[in-house]
Amino acid sequence: MKRMIATYIAALLTLCGVQACSASPPLPIESGMGPKPTLPEPDHNLIPTVNVAPAKGWHTGEKPVAARGLSVDFYAKDLDHPRWIYVLPNGDVLVAETNAPPKPEDAKGIKGTLMKHFMKRAGAGVGSANRITLLRGIDEHGVARLRTVFLEGLNSPFGMALVGSDLYIANTDGVMRFPYREGQTKISEPGVKLLDLPAGPINHHWTKNLIASHDGKKLYVTVGSNSNVAENGMDKEINRAAILEVDRSSGQSRIFASGLRNPNGLAWQPQTGALWTTVNERDELGNDLVPDYMTAVKDGAFYGWPYSYFGQHVDTRVNPPRPDLVASAIAPDYALGSHTAALGLAFYEGKLLPTQYTGGAFIGQHGSWNRKPRSGYKVIFVPFSNGQPSGLPQDILTGFLNTDGEALGRPVGVAFDRSGALLVVDDVGNVVWRVTPTPSK
Repeated sequence: MKRMIATYIAALLTLCGVQACSASPPLPIESGMGPKPTLPEPDHNLIPTVNVAPAKGWHTGEKPVAARGLSVDFYAKDLDHPRWIYVLPNGDVLVAETNAPPKPEDAKGIKGTLMKHFMKRAGAGVGSANRITLLRGIDEHGVARLRTVFLEGLNSPFGMALVGSDLYIANTDGVMRFPYREGQTKISEPGVKLLDLPAGPINHHWTKNLIASHDGKKLYVTVGSNSNVAENGMDKEINRAAILEVDRSSGQSRIFASGLRNPNGLAWQPQTGALWTTVNERDELGNDLVPDYMTAVKDGAFYGWPYSYFGQHVDTRVNPPRPDLVASAIAPDYALGSHTAALGLAFYEGKLLPTQYTGGAFIGQHGSWNRKPRSGYKVIFVPFSNGQPSGLPQDILTGFLNTDGEALGRPVGVAFDRSGALLVVDDVGNVVWRVTPTPSK
């Protein structure tokens, strides 16, 4: 078996020149953005596109390139694979240092072994620190004055939310509740599990995010699919590819919206109060399918996965088909480019950044591993007007790829500190970046 896998990898790397394997020339990445993206015919290839950006990390003095009028510097560095970020009301910043848990069934077979190989090459092969780190204040150099381990002994933590004196952490296998006192720098008390979440030996999309409702009575929890397009069987997808609504007092849950392959970011749109999410769509249909997206999430809505994409475009790989469900599938509001891996999502309500950013969405794009040329690897901004996207995305932070195609960093979660500066978590660079207006000369 090992010889067979080695032979397959060697053949794949030979065919793809290590860098890529693709059947048709790509469209401009912008064609897969906006409310009506271009959706070409699918490419069905025996060997899908593979174009991994090897993880390198930043050298001393290197940093991303900020948009005109903005500056960027590190707020904290030398973290251990930081993925997500949350700002407490008192201004303390919580960073989830985390990675995938063991997933023995997800790495089985030739395809699973290949995926594990390529994800390691992309910087996702490190162990999980399983902790939350607290950052506090800012010194004269723009760096956090205090850094301390806030919460440890977790299980691949990701999403965080504070409601009153209850701090909720979304582990990969459940939502935990911990007691919180304002200003404390460490939680030592054991948590209480509010809700079990789908995990298990496959656990293909392991990250679970959460956000509290406006009145604090509900939590909304993202759970990604257990496969690309249900190749493991729909019996492995129970309560997955969905956003769950959880009653805080009882822990009871229901599916709020479904057909969302891998939802990640969650944020309340400030003008309408609607819940928005970012979603990573399916792979292996070519360079330009399927665009990742952001959308307002409607109660009871179905967004297509796995049977269709971007509304009612049928994915013929899925058997048996479900034309009844396809007929009800809703097209998402706004495409963010194919394979960009849009993750972090935050709407700007601060006063520090220039006024053109007010009300719009900042999005961390982790970057592609399966598109040529590569896409994502940046932080973008989508302007909003009257509660809806109102223009093409604008680059906010770029330069995460060097001229050799190596990943110096990969942006993930985004949030705003109490001053209104943008914070960006970079899991390959092991940095939290801080974006502010360029100082006046």
